[in-house]
Amino acid sequence: MQRPIPCLFMRGGTSRGPFFDAADLPADIATRDRVLLAVMGSPDRRQIDGLGGAHPLTSKVGIVSRSKAAGVDLEFLFAQLQPDKDTVDTTPNCGNMLAAVVPFALERGLARARDGTTTLRVLTLNTDMQCDVTVQTPGGMVEYAGDARIDGVPGTSAPITINFLDTAGSVAPGLLPTGKVLDVIDGVEVTCIDNGMPLVLLRAADMERSGYETVAELNADAELKARIESLRIEAGRLMKLGDVTSKNYPKMTLIAAPRTGGALCTRSFIPHVCHDAIGVLAAVTVATACVLDGSVARGIAVMPPGLVKTVSVEHPTGEFSVELGLDPANPQNVTRAALLRTARLIMRGEVMVPDAVWPRGAQAA
Repeated sequence: MQRPIPCLFMRGGTSRGPFFDAADLPADIATRDRVLLAVMGSPDRRQIDGLGGAHPLTSKVGIVSRSKAAGVDLEFLFAQLQPDKDTVDTTPNCGNMLAAVVPFALERGLARARDGTTTLRVLTLNTDMQCDVTVQTPGGMVEYAGDARIDGVPGTSAPITINFLDTAGSVAPGLLPTGKVLDVIDGVEVTCIDNGMPLVLLRAADMERSGYETVAELNADAELKARIESLRIEAGRLMKLGDVTSKNYPKMTLIAAPRTGGALCTRSFIPHVCHDAIGVLAAVTVATACVLDGSVARGIAVMPPGLVKTVSVEHPTGEFSVELGLDPANPQNVTRAALLRTARLIMRGEVMVPDAVWPRGAQAA
């Protein structure tokens, strides 16, 4: 016997996964996590018995609910699963999956669409961060077709604008959790920063790599990955994140001079696999490092002038543009970060979980 759970299967940015109304899942966290593992088919490298796509970017879950907080419309809990592990990590955020939150809420009736565009304020429970998400809703219906293109996703879709309101210190204690813009770990200069995602930037040249390697080349580079993991564990301690051995953060990002007209070239590890592109909040954090005097990006990044900067972050499959607003009184202070994403509803229905995981008689949240 199996228990059906309503869900929408959605793409958000360059990620995808099932989205749930929090009211349809167990209130008990341990039971909820068992349900999510069963839904995705983890732990199994192929995730053959679930909805997972055998990759960290397609082993993600979104949980959405109406908010009772003043001025907030929706609450979003992101869950990162791994194909071959039995972990459910709700500590970091995911800006890609965030792009699908408002479309999901409108599809499920958790909020009402306006004619033209609909902007809702979303609180990400993982990091206690708020953002305004704007989607196209002509005639009060979510529009998925459009001319917006993002690298890493084929074709074009309707644009979704995400305006982050407060990203500094999303998980770590502050924008620069070590108290420095530049640290040295095992002889390697790094910038440890969190402006939406705990991140460690390091020059590819300092790792005796070009920074222009393909994803396949980097994933096959066992020596490099072992060195990066050693640096990551020590950086986690310096960033006051504790023992990060089993955590999905901080992300590790190799940087090099831009090659295709952007501001900076990146190769981002998430954290043990090289990202085919770069995460939304990782891109925001990388862009922020580019405006800080003394960071590892200075002297490498090519930045546009002005207090409103469109920072093009190059990655293996294209580029990701982030718009930063800087404080006129202190141009080192980023006051606003906005970006463009797309999303699409792929499937609606019910996902089945074994009765042994969550008995049909047990109550939802």
